Amino acid sequence: MTAQSVMIPWQDRPEGSNDIMWRFSENPIINRYAIPTSNSIFNSAVIPFEDGFAGVFRCDNKAVQMNIFAGFSKDGINWDINHGPIEMKAGNTEMIESDYKYDPRVTFIEDRYWITWCNGYNGPTIGIGYTFDFKEFFQCENAFLPFNRNGVLFPEKINGKYAMLSRPSDNGHTPFGDIYISYSPDMKYWGEHRCVMKVTPFEDSAWQCTKIGGGPVPIRTEEGWLLFYHGVINTCRGFRYSMGAALLDLEDPTKVLYRTKPYLLAPAEVYELTGDVPNVVFPCAALTEGDKVTVYYGAADTVVAIAFGYISEIIDFMKKNSI
Repeated sequence: MTAQSVMIPWQDRPEGSNDIMWRFSENPIINRYAIPTSNSIFNSAVIPFEDGFAGVFRCDNKAVQMNIFAGFSKDGINWDINHGPIEMKAGNTEMIESDYKYDPRVTFIEDRYWITWCNGYNGPTIGIGYTFDFKEFFQCENAFLPFNRNGVLFPEKINGKYAMLSRPSDNGHTPFGDIYISYSPDMKYWGEHRCVMKVTPFEDSAWQCTKIGGGPVPIRTEEGWLLFYHGVINTCRGFRYSMGAALLDLEDPTKVLYRTKPYLLAPAEVYELTGDVPNVVFPCAALTEGDKVTVYYGAADTVVAIAFGYISEIIDFMKKNSI
């Protein structure tokens, strides 16, 4: 079995725009009430599957219980999301307890689709599971002790080992956070934890001075791993989440080759400024087709939106505007 290749959602850059990344004119693509029980649908992951796309979606219900749901689409824009949450079976462990699940990522490695998410087990940690068909799902051992968020797998082994980014945190609305990488021989035992990126000094790049976290699965390019990530500043109105990008060394992802000083996308549209948590752009998935990239992001912790760009332009922008 191999991952399938299909045409990604795309819209050309608006005439007269010089933006490195631009929004879909019909955002948001998934509204908060897309299934009967949902209060909000956001921070979700998608991937090419068969003759279209599959996804794992964060759907908070009207009791504001957090869980992940599977969904399918022919075009990556119009989605049919299951009305019930994913029910996990035992994978490499019998311990599949979970108080909540949120903010999934998904990638294809070797013979299956791997899902990571923030898993509730005496606090937030990184849950791992897999599926072959997005109908039957298997849960594995949690990767780390609490407290941790934003577990993002690389789409291939690095030096013979699975690799995952994460952001050690606390049990609440974490006012700090740097990006680390960890390695595993078997998707069960994780170690060799190394720091990849830290927050920036306020004076140098304030939009990412409070905390940062990995976004979509890193994208392999000839020049390095392209990593979209979120950065946070703590303002007088609370946290403000924006999106930037970094280029990591292919052989040693702890080496940051370039990193955006300006953000690529920040809350500006009504659906990003207004919602359950205002002022949030939170990327969780990216689809590529040649030089094109489409990024899926949660907006205001309420809806799903997409933005577009060219990988070569983003890398060139990083080189010219690196911190």
